[in-house]
Amino acid sequence: MVMEKTVDSYRFISGITKRMIKNWIGMEKPRPVPWTPLRKPLSECTVAMLSSAGVALINDTPFDQEGERKNPWWGDPSYRILPKTATEEDVRLYHMHIDPSYAAQDLNCLFPLQRLQEMETSRRIGRMSPRHYSIMGYLLNPEQLLQETVPALIRDLKEDLADVVILVPA
Repeated sequence: MVMEKTVDSYRFISGITKRMIKNWIGMEKPRPVPWTPLRKPLSECTVAMLSSAGVALINDTPFDQEGERKNPWWGDPSYRILPKTATEEDVRLYHMHIDPSYAAQDLNCLFPLQRLQEMETSRRIGRMSPRHYSIMGYLLNPEQLLQETVPALIRDLKEDLADVVILVPA
């Protein structure tokens, strides 16, 4: 027997707010996707990863879950840096809308560092970036994320000489 799990992304908000958000999302119009072709083969690229799963090292500052509990319209817009050597034992998942038990068993489902390492070993990519990144997904007001966090992330990625960033949505 296969058990299905359903994640209720709206569990902390009222029924009317839940309906309003679902209707609002349905009104969003698709926008063009920016595309930047690679300037060199993937086998020569430095590859970094960015996950929206709220992953942080256990000895790092956790993402702010208390703020979200108090105000479901708010989400922590900061980011965390994880070394390419991070394992399940080194990290914790702080995302309130994701069941952390799956990532505790296999971090690759939300932060696939081992899969990226395999790609480096098999020379499908040039090398892994020394650092990888995680943000908290489910930000209903992305203003601070876009104005402060994204520019800081871009600076770090440039510092790491990343040619490619794999976005891993949670």
